[in-house]
Amino acid sequence: MAQPNRNPFISRRDFSRLATLGGSALLFAPPATSFEFPTMPPASASPDEAFWDSVRQQFLLTPGLSVLNAANLCPSSAPVLESMIRNTRDVDQDPSMDNRAKMTAGKEATRKLLAEFLRVTPEEIIITRNTSEANNLVSSGIDLKAGDEVIVFSDNHPSNLQAWQEKAKRFGFRIRAVAQSSPHPGADFYVKAFEREMSPATRVLALTHLTSTVGDLLPVKELCRLAEQRGILSLVDGAQTFGVMDIDLSDMQPDFYSASAHKWPCGPKEVGVLFVNKRSHGKIWGTIFSAYTGAVGLSRTFEGFGQRDEPAIIAFGEALNFQNRIGRKQIEARARELAQALMEGLKKIDGVKIWTHPDPARSVAVVSFQPGNLDARRLSEALYSRERIAGMTRGGQDRGGLRFSPHIYNSMVEIERTVAAIRKYMANGV
Repeated sequence: MAQPNRNPFISRRDFSRLATLGGSALLFAPPATSFEFPTMPPASASPDEAFWDSVRQQFLLTPGLSVLNAANLCPSSAPVLESMIRNTRDVDQDPSMDNRAKMTAGKEATRKLLAEFLRVTPEEIIITRNTSEANNLVSSGIDLKAGDEVIVFSDNHPSNLQAWQEKAKRFGFRIRAVAQSSPHPGADFYVKAFEREMSPATRVLALTHLTSTVGDLLPVKELCRLAEQRGILSLVDGAQTFGVMDIDLSDMQPDFYSASAHKWPCGPKEVGVLFVNKRSHGKIWGTIFSAYTGAVGLSRTFEGFGQRDEPAIIAFGEALNFQNRIGRKQIEARARELAQALMEGLKKIDGVKIWTHPDPARSVAVVSFQPGNLDARRLSEALYSRERIAGMTRGGQDRGGLRFSPHIYNSMVEIERTVAAIRKYMANGV
């Protein structure tokens, strides 16, 4: 007997076409509701390799694949995936306003978790789509005019560099850039360099906490203090520190801090955060207005982004809970340990030039290097296709080569395997 058409919205012709293309089993197989993940043991103050192996098992990473690219995109952890599947099915089974009301409560629960994670208040948290959107909300929302100045770091991400440059063309304010210096010259150098650029016309200081290029860590606490003393607003792009460093904004005290869920927090895609210090709520204008604003503080007037993916926002909270289970200090220590081991191995390979400074006060877990005269792109392709090691290439004249950024799902064995592969190709070519 022929299978009945169980979906009244699919015509017989469409049904036949879909069955031919994908197989009728795809139409009738029940959707997956969860994944099988082993139980992770309780964390400790000094977790061992067995514990970190159990952390790795909380991800869907393919066995044998070493992904060293947390600075670009992390896999989502088990709690994140399960939360997204559960809540997405809930919404799609019943998209009524009555049923979706609980999703609003879930969004506010994530806001509260974000505030606790960053040691601030929910009234200071805006849930965005990513760091880029958060940065642009600031550069578009501050009232600037001809004669005003904005100081940027030359090694900022484009959303915190190019965005200011483009808006300066429209509104007439001036950009002053502090050049990066390689190798990282230390915190004092950058404090003095930014201070030299400040003038009575300076209105904003926009900088990156940790650069995505070579992993230079800037002294943002000192720079935020300096800016506040001079009546200058500060924006810190935290895309490469949120979820790997133990960030305390109550201590850092920027006016604005931006970050994403899809990098080091191992959360969902297209969810991010913008912190707006309560002292600066009256110094920024909203630039996007629509429905479904937040419930507290600045989010009530600043978070009208229209329909959002509430399951992803709720899953962001699960990513934070997962990090808290492991321990934020333990996460930072682990990422630093892996990066230090990687740099230690690379520096023993003839011809390799490491761009990232090994001093823990100047770097965290982003490691960039030049593999001698080897073509970085070909080397990267060989590492992925032959060795199953995934990193990222950096082209151009600015400290080009390869970039690796290990995280909590990586192991010391993977670091050793990566170093051995680089040594082999440096000796024998690609």
